[in-house]
Amino acid sequence: MSEERTQPFWDATKRHELVMPRCKTCDQKFLYPREDSPKCLSNNLEWVQVSGKGRLHSFTIIRQPANPVFIEDVPYIYAMVQLDEGPRMISIVVQCDIENAEIDMPLVAVFDDITPEWTLVKFKPA
Repeated sequence: MSEERTQPFWDATKRHELVMPRCKTCDQKFLYPREDSPKCLSNNLEWVQVSGKGRLHSFTIIRQPANPVFIEDVPYIYAMVQLDEGPRMISIVVQCDIENAEIDMPLVAVFDDITPEWTLVKFKPA
């Protein structure tokens, strides 16, 4: 699941922190991690911690599990979250009844330690 380019992201999730690359040349923050800034193509990058706050940009309700092992998880809110820092992130909204999900609702990151090695970023209503 991980590789050298994304390892700082996964290391931060284990600490329950949300980080993303930032270009030191143009100040652009972005997700997904890549070698160059999507704005200026500079490779002068650093990882920075971000707030974990955002808004629900779009969503769909998943009612059919992709695999029978996930039958206990449906239904759930599969979302695109507009982070306050600019980038959008695909995730799952938790601690929210599906009928209460609304476009532009404020969200905050929460961290789900699914195994000792892996922590996922999810979001809940702020």
